[in-house]
Amino acid sequence: MYRLLRAPFQPVTYSRWLHLCVPLLLLAIWMFVVPEWPWGPMLLVLPFGLVPWVRLAEGLQAQFLLTPYDRGSADGAISLAPSAHWGDRWRTVLWLETRMVIATGAVATTVWMPALTVELIANALGYSPDPGPLAPLIPESRWVAGLLVPVPLLVLMVVVVLLGELITAIATRLLGPSAAERLSALEARTEQLLERTRIARELHDSIGHALTVAVVQAGAARAAGDAAFTDRALCAIEETGRAALEDLERVLGVLRESGQPPSQRPTLAEADRLLESARASGSEVDARLTGPLEKLPGPVTREGYRILQESLTNVLRHCGPVAVRVRVEMAVDRLDLEVTNALPERPGVVLGGGSGLRGIRERAALLGGEAETGPYEGGWRVRARLPLERIR
Repeated sequence: MYRLLRAPFQPVTYSRWLHLCVPLLLLAIWMFVVPEWPWGPMLLVLPFGLVPWVRLAEGLQAQFLLTPYDRGSADGAISLAPSAHWGDRWRTVLWLETRMVIATGAVATTVWMPALTVELIANALGYSPDPGPLAPLIPESRWVAGLLVPVPLLVLMVVVVLLGELITAIATRLLGPSAAERLSALEARTEQLLERTRIARELHDSIGHALTVAVVQAGAARAAGDAAFTDRALCAIEETGRAALEDLERVLGVLRESGQPPSQRPTLAEADRLLESARASGSEVDARLTGPLEKLPGPVTREGYRILQESLTNVLRHCGPVAVRVRVEMAVDRLDLEVTNALPERPGVVLGGGSGLRGIRERAALLGGEAETGPYEGGWRVRARLPLERIR
């Protein structure tokens, strides 16, 4: 009831009213040409509904007039695409036929209810009703006719609102996206979310590593009070900062859809840069990288670099300059990456939470591998196994 009372004040009511009246324009033109065959338009819409672009035209019109809140939306309740298969074409035919039938009722109400209102007003003023189809509906009493004057207009508004709701519901059913279109839209949305997640991980790993190194180096330089050490620390901060700026520019380029291709992201062949950065921060790094890492598949070597980067960042951030052991080995069917570090002798050191370790596990899972993080022999270990066979 509240929706009916509010409907006369909503623009969508009148846009739906217009949509209901449009099909009868075809019927009106047809009646001028072939008045003895009024059902001709019902048969003419059959071949037109089988034309693929008719579905697009009907979808545009329906979205513009029936669901203006979805106007211009590619994933709205009404599809904006031509018929892709015969199922869509037959649904379009059914839509055209149904629309014609409902439009007939809407236009008949639009014509006869105002006419009935005029007859009631004339009878209330003392004029005799015209002998026509509306004459049986006109009461003999003038005052009764005066009381009934607003009733036809109310009936008209109720019919228009209800038929507008009905035609909108039918449009979303017959002109809505098919199951294949919904699946395609869902896949596109999933790809967007995965890309956003990947960019977030890239920013977290790269910028987080650079800031961690800068903070550790700055603190160590201030505590050391040695000019030579301070100079080395500033050089390390500068190098790490430049690398982080390059990563930031690349990620921002991706957001602008003009970024570098994935092949230009850092790889495990550049792992020495990470190891030297950790050594410059005061950590004793025992690294052993075996196998032809430059021959690793692109996805594996790029994600492996990020896993190693995040592992070293966690060590510097939570443990400071402690001993770290890095093992990267390329086997026949997989890449093994292990980073083990000692824990400092101070309370409150927690390595098991945060998005960094979750990102490591996600990167490994995306490649069909696995990653383990947790305490190991009195220290902390990150171990990842990335398969090579399914990537090649």
